[in-house]
Amino acid sequence: MKCLPKKFKYSLLSAVSLGISILVATSASAQDSRNVIEPRIPTVCTILTASQTQAEHSKASDTQRIQSALDSCPQGQAVQLAANNEKDSFQSGPLRIPSGVSLLVDRDATLYASNDAALYDKGNQTCGVNAEKGRSCKPFITIENARGSGIYGSGVIDGQGGQTVVGKTESWWQMARRAQKEKNEHNVPRFIEVIRSEDITFYQITLRNSPNFHVTLNRVDGFTAWGVKIDTPSDARNTDGIDPISSRNITIAHSYIRTGDDNIAIKGGNNGATENVSVLHNHFYSGHGMSIGSETNSGVRSILVKDLSLDGTTSGLRIKSDVSRGGLVEQVRYEDVCIRNSKRPIDLDTRYDKNAVGNKIPQYRDIVFERVSSLTPGQIIVRGYNVAYPLAVQFKQVAVAAQSPQTLQFANVELDQQKIALAEAATELRWMAPASAECQAKFVAFPEKTSVNFRPQLSAEQAKYYSIEQVLRTTGAAGKEVIDPWNPLSDDLVINSNLPVDYVVDANAVADGKTQFATVQAAINQALLDGRKFVAEKSSKRRLYILVKPGTYNELMYVPETALPITLYSNESDARKTKISASVHAALLGSVYTERFGPQFAKADSAIQAMFQSLKDRPVVGTSGTGIAWIKGDGFQAKNITFENAYNKDKVDLKAECPNTSCGTTAGTAPVVVVQHQAVALMVDGADKVQFENIRVHGFQDTLFLKSRAIAHTSRSFFHRSYVEGNVDFIFGDTTAYFYRSEIKSLGDRTTSYVTAPNTNVKTPYGFVFNECNFTHDGSANALAGKFYLGRQWFHTQKCTPYAGINVPGYSCTLAETDGYQAPRGTISKNVLETVGKSVILNSKIGAHIQKEHPWADWNRKSVLAFRPAQFAIADYWRNLSEVGIDPIKQLGYSSPEQLASGSAAIFLAEFNNTQE
Repeated sequence: MKCLPKKFKYSLLSAVSLGISILVATSASAQDSRNVIEPRIPTVCTILTASQTQAEHSKASDTQRIQSALDSCPQGQAVQLAANNEKDSFQSGPLRIPSGVSLLVDRDATLYASNDAALYDKGNQTCGVNAEKGRSCKPFITIENARGSGIYGSGVIDGQGGQTVVGKTESWWQMARRAQKEKNEHNVPRFIEVIRSEDITFYQITLRNSPNFHVTLNRVDGFTAWGVKIDTPSDARNTDGIDPISSRNITIAHSYIRTGDDNIAIKGGNNGATENVSVLHNHFYSGHGMSIGSETNSGVRSILVKDLSLDGTTSGLRIKSDVSRGGLVEQVRYEDVCIRNSKRPIDLDTRYDKNAVGNKIPQYRDIVFERVSSLTPGQIIVRGYNVAYPLAVQFKQVAVAAQSPQTLQFANVELDQQKIALAEAATELRWMAPASAECQAKFVAFPEKTSVNFRPQLSAEQAKYYSIEQVLRTTGAAGKEVIDPWNPLSDDLVINSNLPVDYVVDANAVADGKTQFATVQAAINQALLDGRKFVAEKSSKRRLYILVKPGTYNELMYVPETALPITLYSNESDARKTKISASVHAALLGSVYTERFGPQFAKADSAIQAMFQSLKDRPVVGTSGTGIAWIKGDGFQAKNITFENAYNKDKVDLKAECPNTSCGTTAGTAPVVVVQHQAVALMVDGADKVQFENIRVHGFQDTLFLKSRAIAHTSRSFFHRSYVEGNVDFIFGDTTAYFYRSEIKSLGDRTTSYVTAPNTNVKTPYGFVFNECNFTHDGSANALAGKFYLGRQWFHTQKCTPYAGINVPGYSCTLAETDGYQAPRGTISKNVLETVGKSVILNSKIGAHIQKEHPWADWNRKSVLAFRPAQFAIADYWRNLSEVGIDPIKQLGYSSPEQLASGSAAIFLAEFNNTQE
């Protein structure tokens, strides 16, 4: 380790104690005196989620809540700004980052600087006004008298320099251009100012559209920019990228800068020299180049620029000053630099402003260029001040394109060991010819922010794999499915209008207990008994048919595993005329469930009784106990029937649904207020080849539950010409289910609605498939707001989330055999991680109620324990695990994404050939 100055040793130890990462020098000759490694993102103290979309970001200000979070965040930690589905934007006025605290902008989030000039005014009401004097605006972000602070994250901070300023007719950039023409000063805010601070880190952040300079450092000791992207148009005036001023120990590495002025400008201003600066492994695009100056009056020294590409900058490697602000620039090295499409690839000039007046003569000495190539013609300028103050510069293996004009004056040059004194009338230097191949790999495209495609589409070839025959052709354990072809459209249920009759259910007829019944459950009970007898007698009968006469049957309907499959149907084509209805919600006490429904099951077969018994002793029945129709029998069919959970359907009846003694209360506690709970109308539980023709499923939350018999096991259901309604997660589960030519209706009694909540296993080829369906709404104000979702992937049985922090100090969620959470630490199992959820929609009509740009939602929002981001394909699953430190190969035993899930199994959420209102 290098010997560090006493002051810097203190700074380094202080930063480490705060948990702030310090960079290790990537080159033995780096000028930054610190030893450094790539920064690490600090622990998050608070997560703030966005409440605005990109289109809405100017409608409200987040200044107060962001500043309050920063002010209350402990040192060594960060405030995180996170997207919340389509709500991905924050807008703020000026912010101040306290000492030891950092700001973290998450991947899909953007922090916008308000374009209201009044918020930046320092008190003279001149911010946003061109005048004789400038600098009357506060910066957007200030870091002052701080140690160990920073800005992190792969999100964006946007200065809105091109947007019209509030109450004005111009943008910040237009004001700046007008000031240039009028020869006065433009009062616009700088983007980020770091003042009198130590060990400041910028990591991965994208800064764009700054009104003025992006980042200025003034009297800073220890600054790191690593992986930073600066992106502002080339015609935006005075939008320097990073300007170290009177600062020391600076490293700018692995960054990408395109802007309207100097990409980097190292300055020795009035407050002292700038020294020990390393500019390593960077790429510059539009801008005025890698600059030193124009203020050099306090000195600039010990600068290393290494492994740099400049593509399209007006100047390339540039030192600029004049007698009004000149000083000594020395010990500057440029190594391994490639330049193309630059007007002035090498630009060393002591007469930056030819009209400048003063006695601060610029002096440049010990300037070294080594392995520098300019591939395209451009002017070479090497111009000292006069014969008494010549430049001193060395060129080693420097290549310049032919036909590059040269301005050479007052310089002592060493060109590949040949010493040349350039007088007032100098001849041209003879350069090496550039070899473009050596630079080719250095010129990379600016890394545009890759926007997540929140609405992925299948190709026509991929869509072929979602036919009825293909989706329903296999069953069994995921990854080990067996082929069992099934085409339900060829079944009698669909093609035969005159189905057999074994039993009749008619509430208005006299029941005989053999073939005539007053309740549906009684008929199913008899079919269960008879089915066993027929199988024992080796009867040719293969299915039993129950005809249900029109009417409303207020009962539960439980179908256990049966010896012969059962078909339940009505001859009325309007399914609303034949309804099975009851009211059960997830918070209902087991004792109340027993009181209400126990008599119905008193004389039922033991298999049906077992289903009842599994619920009656529960404290509350829970979601899985709310099914009005509960199907466990393979091959079950239903036609022309409505299944309804009547909970809250007519009105919210608190007294009836939740009496003081019957809704999860205990002695001494207040009754629970019921507004809405999970309330399943139809639950298919592990049954395979279950078929529904022209049925209706009515409910609100969790209306239709489709559950496999075991984890990662494929069970199949088919819905044809049917109707399902609800408001939240109303089609959910882990089976393979095909919905064909059906209506899926979102009810708008809540401001947020999700159609599906699949929790399909990652290895299961198909989850929910909708083909030629109509996604409709009820015309309510909530639905017409267009903010509902096609679905979110159920993070089933999770107890904590590894995908984000939560607002609990010391929180962690790590991989383990079991799932649990005891604040602040939790564990999560492989089984839970693998419940990824799959849903594909093809050839369907999607109503105006569905969010157009972001129809698939995250599972809850960042900052809460139940968060998981939407995952569209196996690549997302793999990447998300890796990003949070769970190694898919070493810890989960996968060999590759393709091995884990290939073909259709690799697709989680997608659409094809849909239309939307």
